[in-house]
Amino acid sequence: MFPIRLALSCLACAGLLLSAPALAFDSPFRSFLPRSAQKPEAPATPSPGATLGYPGDSSRCPQFFPQKRLLPRLDVSPQRRLREVCFDAFVSLHSGQSRTPVLVIERLTRRQLTDARDEERTNRFYAEARLPSAERATPDDYRNSGFDRGHMAPAADMPTAQAMAQSFSMANMVPQAPQNNRGPWADIEKDTRRYVLRSRGAVQVYTGVMFPARPRTIGDNQVWVPAQLYKLVYDESENRAWAHWIDNSNDASSSRPISYAELVKRTGIEFLPGLNPAN
Repeated sequence: MFPIRLALSCLACAGLLLSAPALAFDSPFRSFLPRSAQKPEAPATPSPGATLGYPGDSSRCPQFFPQKRLLPRLDVSPQRRLREVCFDAFVSLHSGQSRTPVLVIERLTRRQLTDARDEERTNRFYAEARLPSAERATPDDYRNSGFDRGHMAPAADMPTAQAMAQSFSMANMVPQAPQNNRGPWADIEKDTRRYVLRSRGAVQVYTGVMFPARPRTIGDNQVWVPAQLYKLVYDESENRAWAHWIDNSNDASSSRPISYAELVKRTGIEFLPGLNPAN
C-alpha cells in the first residue's frame, strides 16, 4: 500500500511542475531542462535613463578613434564597471559586471592588414592582469562550456607578433557559439578586411555585444553569454558607415547590413557623436 501512495504522490508532484511553467523555468529545475525547452531570453533593450559617457571621460589610446578625439558615448552606469584597456592594435571597453568586453575598437589600414598576413596565430589565451581579479574571466571559464573564446578584435587583423599575442587576452573575448564564430561571423570579419584593403584611408571598426535581460553565464567567474554580436564599419574618408548584426547561436546566418542609425537605436550607443555618416 505504501509504495502505491508514494507513486501517486510523485505523479502529483510531476503534474504540479508541468502545470506551472513559471516555476519550472525560474527554479533550479531549469538547468536540467533540454535547451529546446528552456524559456528564451529576450534581448535587453537600452535603458532610456542610462548615464551616457566614456569610461574615465577620456581615452589613454585615442589613436583608435575618428579624429583621435571622437569617443563613443555608452552606458557608464556604475554597476557595469567599465574600464578602458589599451592594446597595440585595439582598445577594449571591458565590463567587470559581464567579465567580457562590451565594445572593442580598431583602426584598420591597408598596410596593417598586409603586415598581418604573415603573422603566426599563437592561440595562447590569458587572463588580463590589468583588470581586478574579481572582474575578469580566465581561459578555464570557457572549458567544456560549449562556447568558443570569440575574438572581438580578430587575430587575423594583428600586424605584429606582440599585437597577435595581445589579441588572446580574455579582455578581447566573449562566449560565442562555435558554428557562429567559425562560420558567418568569420565571413563578416573577412568581408571587413576586404573592404579595408580597397579603401583609400583608415577604417574604424567597432565590435560589440548585446546581452539578454537575464544572461546565461559560464565558468566559475560567471561570464555572461551575449545574445547578439555586431560589427560597425566606419570609413572616415568617405563618411560612410554600416553594421553587421547577428544572433549568437549555432544556426544564425548573416543578413544584409543595417544602417548606422538603426545600430544606435538597437544598442543605445552613440558610436560617432557629432557625425552623420551615410550608409
